[in-house]
Amino acid sequence: MAEVYLDHYAATPVLAEVADAMRPYLTEDFGNPSSLHQRGDTAREALYAAREQVAALIGAQPEEITFVSGGTEANNTAVKGVSWAARRKGNHLVVSSVEHFSVLNAARTMAKFDFEMTEVGVDDYGMVDPEDVRAAIRDDTVLVSVMAANGEIGTVQRTADIAAVAREKGVPFHTDAVAAAGYIPLNVTDLGVDAMSIASDLLYGPKGAGALWVRKGLRLMPLLDGGIQEDGRRGGTENMPGIVGMGKAAELAARDLASRAEGLTALRDRLIKGLMETIPRLRLTGHPSTRLPWNASFLVEFIEGESMLLFLDQKGISVSSGSACTSRALKGSHVLTACDVPAELASGSILFSLGLENTPEDIDYVLESLPPIVERLRQMSPLYAKYLKEGGG
Repeated sequence: MAEVYLDHYAATPVLAEVADAMRPYLTEDFGNPSSLHQRGDTAREALYAAREQVAALIGAQPEEITFVSGGTEANNTAVKGVSWAARRKGNHLVVSSVEHFSVLNAARTMAKFDFEMTEVGVDDYGMVDPEDVRAAIRDDTVLVSVMAANGEIGTVQRTADIAAVAREKGVPFHTDAVAAAGYIPLNVTDLGVDAMSIASDLLYGPKGAGALWVRKGLRLMPLLDGGIQEDGRRGGTENMPGIVGMGKAAELAARDLASRAEGLTALRDRLIKGLMETIPRLRLTGHPSTRLPWNASFLVEFIEGESMLLFLDQKGISVSSGSACTSRALKGSHVLTACDVPAELASGSILFSLGLENTPEDIDYVLESLPPIVERLRQMSPLYAKYLKEGGG
């Protein structure tokens, strides 16, 4: 049986070059970068080199990079840290309704401490209108946070336009770029953003590492109190193997950005075209063209996404039914709800997140395997039977 992994939004393999870069920092180069001896010097030099590599991926300055444990901590630090630091100015936050829960729930937590939050809606493609952001900003707004791209439906946002609105209003703008970094061009100066979150594991680096870029001059209250690590922005001994691995992964992503995007886009379009042609009553989610190279997400009418996942798994095909952070919660996707997808249709969501090791043969195997699975499940569906009885088909 073939094995085809198409769930890279949940987890990616660590590239061999990344693992090789990490290995010495698990064994002989185990020093603490805060130590004042040779092993500390070695670690400190590696820490700065990784900072340079991550900064280069997004066109930033190395000293503006803070290493954290992943995308969730980066988003929490941005939302909570910037808000607390600006508390004397105001207590209002603006976020979009399709943000990752690490942004949405961080903002909701701030609401328990006398902050207020406005959620800006999206259109059917999951796109935020910059003018809606403008209308949501108030005199007491201290942060706007809108993701660069949504990993569940693939839509790439008009980040530069939204950032321009926030800048015009004098409000700091943060973007969650976890799903986008390494796959589409991201330059913090060109985008005009003030803070950006990225994660190692979406870059084919190790889990447990991430980075928050904060523009110089923007005040940030640390989430973790401790020592003076990360220039006082994040206490705790640095995860040197993870940071070195993330640095190497960022370097490779920057080097291969164009070729990766081209290859993944070709596979994505092959999959979308093939499934749309062979499965009736199938709907593409997200924007049809302004979308991430690796994302192909659909709604399959009359059946549940979980059933498709189980049958595909039996064929050796690994996919998901949305974000890995919510797939076991047995709740409807807040992203699809925000896009006005009815609950009964949202239950049939399926997400193919393509990766660097995938081939055209992998796509063809999916195109061969999924249509009969859908047909089999529909034959067992009372919703499909009702549809046929009412003259559908």
